[in-house]
Parts: sequence; C-alpha cells; structure tokens
Amino acid sequence: MDSEIAQAYVDAAAAALDLPIHPDHRPGVLTYFRLAAAMADLVAGQALHVEDDPAPVFVPIGPGDRVDKKLAR
Repeated sequence: MDSEIAQAYVDAAAAALDLPIHPDHRPGVLTYFRLAAAMADLVAGQALHVEDDPAPVFVPIGPGDRVDKKLAR
C-alpha cells in the first residue's frame, strides 16, 4: 500500500472514530496498518473454488478455559 494512501486512511479512520493517535505512536500505527493491508492482499488474492466451504463459527478460548470435547473434534 502506498504510504500516502495509508496515512490518509489512518487519519480518516481515526477522525471517524474520534481516536487520537499520539505523534510518537503514529509511525508504529502506520507500519502495522501497511502490514495488515499486505496480509489482506494475500488473503484476497487467493481464488475460492466450488469445494471451498466457509469455516464454522470461530469461538476463541483462553489458555485456562475448559474445552468441550464435542467442539474439540
């Protein structure tokens, strides 16, 4: 993603969310945003085939959570 586009997107999203970004944090935010955009491009670039099914509902669990044996199969 072009640096100017990333900056404009981050600025617009922060303004829309009324989310201040401290000037010291801005370089890291922009770096992460460009990284996330690059990962999204990789995913979006994969072709889906007829046999591809959507994943079941993802329910995150924490390290100490008990796992239901029915769901763990």
